[in-house]
Amino acid sequence: MNYELFIARRYLFAKKSHHAINIISGISVLGVAVATMAMVVTLSVFNGFQDLVADLFTAFDAELRVTPTDGQTISANDSSLLRLQKSDAVEVYTPVLEGQALVVQEGRQQVVTIKGVADNITQQGHIEDILYGDGSFCLHADVLEYGVLGIQLAQQLGLPAFFENPLQVYAPKPGERVNIGNPLSSFNHDELQSPGVVFMVRQAKYDANYILTSLGFAQNLFDREGRVSSVELKLKEGVKMEKVKEQLRAELGERFKVEDRYEQQNDVFRVMRIEKLISYFFLSFILLVACFNIIGSLSMLMIDKRQDIQTLRSLGATDAQICTIFRLEGHIISFAGALLGLVLGGVLCWIQQEYGLVTMGDSEGSFIIETYPVSVYLTDILLVLATVLAVGWIAIWYPVRYLTRKFIIHNS
Repeated sequence: MNYELFIARRYLFAKKSHHAINIISGISVLGVAVATMAMVVTLSVFNGFQDLVADLFTAFDAELRVTPTDGQTISANDSSLLRLQKSDAVEVYTPVLEGQALVVQEGRQQVVTIKGVADNITQQGHIEDILYGDGSFCLHADVLEYGVLGIQLAQQLGLPAFFENPLQVYAPKPGERVNIGNPLSSFNHDELQSPGVVFMVRQAKYDANYILTSLGFAQNLFDREGRVSSVELKLKEGVKMEKVKEQLRAELGERFKVEDRYEQQNDVFRVMRIEKLISYFFLSFILLVACFNIIGSLSMLMIDKRQDIQTLRSLGATDAQICTIFRLEGHIISFAGALLGLVLGGVLCWIQQEYGLVTMGDSEGSFIIETYPVSVYLTDILLVLATVLAVGWIAIWYPVRYLTRKFIIHNS
């Protein structure tokens, strides 16, 4: 240990001639600790909401989705897709065709997104976990085609989970203008039966707009026989998703986009990331203000230790070394506050995870969850620690240099 650090540590913990200096030093540590704790808790709450939203999409969005970059459909027998289907990293390969259609039921109508999927869609995730009703998940049987509606869409159409009369579905014929005299002739028409269940992702994007049905029904309705709009993939257990995603992007080239769940819902997660970033900057500014409290503690300490400084100079200490002593003391205070804040923040997050002390509101059942979710990421802990040390250095460096010259060097 060099002597500057040794003296700085002694000055921090040793008894001062003025008791107020100890109090101000403690307040400085506490101020940094509170700001650090606030950063840890706030960022962890944002992480909790992000994980919650990701979990909601898990049963509906595939682990990876491959789509043509031009936004159009592509042949299901495309050579690139066939190679993808045989990839050693892929466990489940599900072709998908999506399109807009008009559904009509007993005088009510709604523009919806028809998502036609292969029968192995149940192997992609846990779609059974988002189903509600007395029926069972089914896409087709013999000549009958079934449609699983989002719960909000069913409510808009005034339909229960099981409806007896089939749902009428209309889709415009590709490349054909609407016949004013007979508009229905410009549309393909088909019917969907009820399997007795609806799905609920708890996101209006899906619950109010989507109907799940068979791939064959969608291809027939949209006149897209043998074509798909995307391919959904589930990777084998133990395979690193990020590595496979980059490999597929390199292999498929610019013709296709390869997206994970976060990228598929980029609009949602982008907003959450921006909110988290803004909160981080605001809290960093508050932390900067808290670090300025350290200056008051150091200035009083410099005045209190004038005789000690004179002794050090007589022993050969340079002005730069004297300045370093007080700067190190400021860093020790900020570091101590950072550690205390990290511990307090981690404890508060653990208490919230285990006991859910902070609730979303007084109306039971009004929210998806009853208490604020928290998820502590190691990356955020390291970011907060680095931020505290960096902000502490910024707040301390010039003031300590100025105060040292003013109170010690120029007055010696």
